[in-house]
Amino acid sequence: MAEKGEVPYKTYLEENELPSAWYNIRADMKKKPEPLLDPATFKPVTAEALEHVFCKELVRQELDDTTRFIPIPEEVQKFYRMFRPSPLVRAYFLEKALDTPAKIYYKFEGNNTSGSHKLNSAVAQAYYAKQQGLRGVTTETGAGQWGTALSMACAFYGLDCNVFMVKCSYEQKPFRREVMRTYGASVTPSPSMETEAGRRINAAHPGTTGSLGCAISEAVEAALSRDGYRYVLGSVLAQVLLHQSIIGLEAKTAFDKISEKPDVVIGCAGGGSNLGGLIAPFMGEKLRGESDCRFIAVEPASCPSLTRGRYAYDFCDTGKVCPLQKMYTLGHDFIPSASHAGGLRYHGMSAILSELYDQKMMEAVAVEQTDVFAAAENFARIEGILPAPESSHAIKAAIDEALLCKAQGRRETILFGLTGTGYFDMTAYAKYNDAQMSDTVPTDADLEASFASLPEVR
Repeated sequence: MAEKGEVPYKTYLEENELPSAWYNIRADMKKKPEPLLDPATFKPVTAEALEHVFCKELVRQELDDTTRFIPIPEEVQKFYRMFRPSPLVRAYFLEKALDTPAKIYYKFEGNNTSGSHKLNSAVAQAYYAKQQGLRGVTTETGAGQWGTALSMACAFYGLDCNVFMVKCSYEQKPFRREVMRTYGASVTPSPSMETEAGRRINAAHPGTTGSLGCAISEAVEAALSRDGYRYVLGSVLAQVLLHQSIIGLEAKTAFDKISEKPDVVIGCAGGGSNLGGLIAPFMGEKLRGESDCRFIAVEPASCPSLTRGRYAYDFCDTGKVCPLQKMYTLGHDFIPSASHAGGLRYHGMSAILSELYDQKMMEAVAVEQTDVFAAAENFARIEGILPAPESSHAIKAAIDEALLCKAQGRRETILFGLTGTGYFDMTAYAKYNDAQMSDTVPTDADLEASFASLPEVR
């Protein structure tokens, strides 16, 4: 238990301490991420072209790399107050179980019906769509957290919501699908036969279980083919990391209140939304020379874009209809094994995080899913929260870091992101508990075959 003088088990911010502006980390980056490229010309994409796909205000945010703080609309702040601020929690019981001198904190984003951090951006994107007078939006979802969050936000604002869900997740997570439908969304397994992109992908890869790249292609095509619709997404792009910065801003305010600073910040990494949001203000301090905090991105060994990918321009989707982005990528044709149940399945990484990693401002590790689920169950038994598989990648790395502190006699403060709960992931937990879960790691030959599809951009 907490010793006398220690901070409480849960440190909450007051409602009036909710951030009133998002933090744009690119404003403090001396070397900015490379621009998005038009898929037809390979030239920097224009705002006008992007506005055919995205909401106008989101395009403005996407292309703004100089404004440090962007105001959060009052209507969005009101929605946030239903579930924010989220708690910063001191993991006393985990510290005791590990017998570590390290202090371990986690920022818990699972205290809303969608069960994850994804609602932070879904609310903003649905708001801007409504303000623009749109009828509805289309999107993709992998494990289902983003689709769930967006369906909630669209229901609140009275928007139609069409979700293309990666086929293996659609089949493995029926209850996540039903939550989306409960909030009024239509959910289609991807790749489907409803779009030209889906039909092409099914023809090229018969029986495929799908990927986020496939689902993105279908969602974009669906948006472009319907009047009054735009495409929205839950990760990767700068606009999403901007909205998710509320996680890190709240965490920093809470640490300031207890006169603490994290020495290392750890987050799971798929497309980059949670990690980018969590580290944002702390990384800003590092970029400005005000701290020397370490940052660790934790990705699945079955989809290792940072640790084994190439830093190159690549298509953001399998169907090659989206802009190209310079990022660490496994190739837009890469499809993770269907046996991978831990989420974080995207073939590339956020351009912002890719640039920071390339500048060696951030570290990255890849972990196998059986080790991830072992850490998840350990955490659930000790701290009392059943974590999402994605979050459990960060838990695994945080435990490893705390044990390293113990071995080296270091007393450091660790912060990790607990992005959500795992109650819709019980099929995966069942496979682990029944010893039916395996670790699938792509070979060098697998990756070389995928790299062969990278476009030649001069």
